[in-house]
Amino acid sequence: MKLIIKIVPFLVLAFFFVLMLQITIPYFAFEDGVGFLRIKKWIIHNPFWKTAFYIHVVTSCVCLFAGFTQFSGSLLKKQPTLHRTIGWTYIVTVLLLSGPSGLVMSLFANGGVLSQAAFTSLSLLWIYFTLKAFLYAKAGNFPEHRKFMIRSYALTLSAVTLRAWKFAIALTLRPHPMDVYMIVAWLGWVPNLLVAEWYLRLGWHSMKAKLRW
Repeated sequence: MKLIIKIVPFLVLAFFFVLMLQITIPYFAFEDGVGFLRIKKWIIHNPFWKTAFYIHVVTSCVCLFAGFTQFSGSLLKKQPTLHRTIGWTYIVTVLLLSGPSGLVMSLFANGGVLSQAAFTSLSLLWIYFTLKAFLYAKAGNFPEHRKFMIRSYALTLSAVTLRAWKFAIALTLRPHPMDVYMIVAWLGWVPNLLVAEWYLRLGWHSMKAKLRW
């Protein structure tokens, strides 16, 4: 049972990481008619927005992978220096690159005020949780550091869950595309955060740490 608990999270991460790479790689052609850019023609020629977009797309994969490793008890115990290095990479990437670029993009989100409010809230909370995780680590308060890293990573996973919700809703309900966008703007991260809080309140983070996956 313990072996399954150790392996399954890595398999899930590998699946999502490959999925994100498949979504991201086409953008390296730097063409305006690729993927998400096809519905951003009204802002695509704004260099400020476009720079933020490419920064966000590239660094999101880094955050997805780097953040996940921070919950490995084995890595923390056997390779503490590597754990800290990857942790610093995650924190710096979120605070200086992914978070700010996501905030810029949120201000121009499709779907009007509702979508913009959702993505702005997501970006600000992501930056806040990550900053708190950094400050607690710096102060040596590692239990609180871990809690805020869990909250931060729950929002990092919105890159994946947003697309999963979008696919599920579009496949089953077939609403207007812009209606889907407004719905998943919230569904992409709010349930993630609620699950993270539920997990923390039950104290399961302590139990999982003991399993040393």
